[in-house]
Amino acid sequence: MRRIPWGFLLALLIPLLLGLAAGLVYSWTISPARVFDTEPLLLRPDFKDQYRSAIAAAYAATGNLPRAQARLSLLGDDDPIETLNAQAQRMLASGQSFEQADQVAALALALGDHGSVVPTSTKEVVTEIANNTNNNTSTATLPPPPPDVPIELTEMPQTIETQPTQPVIVESTPRPTRTPLATPGAPFRLTGQDTTCDPNLPDGLLQVIVSNSNRRQMAGIEIIVTWDGGEEQFFTGFKPEIGNGYADFVMNPNITYTVQLGRGSDIATGLTTPTCQTSGGETFFGGIKLTFQQP
Repeated sequence: MRRIPWGFLLALLIPLLLGLAAGLVYSWTISPARVFDTEPLLLRPDFKDQYRSAIAAAYAATGNLPRAQARLSLLGDDDPIETLNAQAQRMLASGQSFEQADQVAALALALGDHGSVVPTSTKEVVTEIANNTNNNTSTATLPPPPPDVPIELTEMPQTIETQPTQPVIVESTPRPTRTPLATPGAPFRLTGQDTTCDPNLPDGLLQVIVSNSNRRQMAGIEIIVTWDGGEEQFFTGFKPEIGNGYADFVMNPNITYTVQLGRGSDIATGLTTPTCQTSGGETFFGGIKLTFQQP
């Protein structure tokens, strides 16, 4: 059998390898592929989180809720409010900036307060952003007047006549009003301290509920529990099935606790596990429910 000479094989392989290497260098270094006009919907989950954080920061600075809704719609989330709440909880659990997590939670709260519908198509988003831009600048674009027709300008809504029989009414667009939000730095008041005697609950359960001035529960609020020789911090919002502003802590008997919120609040002192009694005369340890609210 006739063998193929090695020199012939090398003569074939070397040009192929050199061509492959040249192609890789060109496609990776000299002229890498670039993607243009992509949509936020196609981003990776971690990049989507960064996109939501940027939207929340912009909303915190401008208070423009319609624009924030339009931008969120580009991500295609099934439930933007729940998605924002879940991201705020992940940010707190991973040790990220509390201020950024609070901005994300505040945007979710604002969406829930207004119950607004987020646009679902790109065309609606572009229209929404354009409308908001026009509202912010309060300007109106007029068709050019015909020659030799005087234009009279006043500060009041006026009529500009382009033809003797066809007046055009021009009125200034009203400026949008800022969405009222609870002041982030406002202290919280202790509005309720109740003893709970429910045998279906864990013994010594300390329940904390935090809400804003409109009685909307607030997620991402730090709670500090201290006792003689110990301290623990936890946050509201990790049990959304109960409430966005709900958090709990299990107290031990014969220990006195103090509770306050990390962002400033009244202090609940002298908290101990109460003793309760069932209808049959059996005793068990009850719990305490604390309610904090912004004034």
